[in-house]
Amino acid sequence: MELPKEFQPTSKEKIKLPIRWFVEIQKVNPVFKPWTGETVGDTYGNKKVLNFYGKPEFAELGILRLMEYSGWQGVWVDTYGNAFRTQYWPKNKVKLPTKQSNILKRIQDKVGESGGCFDVFCWKGDKVIFIESKQKGKDSIRDTQKRWLQVANLKCGIPFESFLIVEWSLPKQ
Repeated sequence: MELPKEFQPTSKEKIKLPIRWFVEIQKVNPVFKPWTGETVGDTYGNKKVLNFYGKPEFAELGILRLMEYSGWQGVWVDTYGNAFRTQYWPKNKVKLPTKQSNILKRIQDKVGESGGCFDVFCWKGDKVIFIESKQKGKDSIRDTQKRWLQVANLKCGIPFESFLIVEWSLPKQ
């Protein structure tokens, strides 16, 4: 899969699915720069604000930006805000194209709940990738995500290679 150089997998994370199988999901560990410009107002519950291309972004939107600059289209799957977003300042809600909407709906219907989808959903032609953003040492894969991953693969045919964990950190000071 053609990914930006920043997202070329460097390791794999072993995840135990609800059916007790272990799978290995591709993983990368980039260092993201904190935003040092003008303070932004709403930080969505105190999310880290990072610097991507000289603009403030949350990690999920910065990841989306890097994918877009590599020719992908996509969205931040904002499950808490129940929206698909491509930006946050100003906030927006976007609709998915029919094909991508159907992929998510099929998985969600089989999971039986809305939670668990990875943070960023991207597509390029017939290829799709789901990217989970985790701050190193602060986040881990939740049970709802394990269930979603399992259903996406076993019941909807999304290969495990179409998932990526971006476990980012800040520069050491």
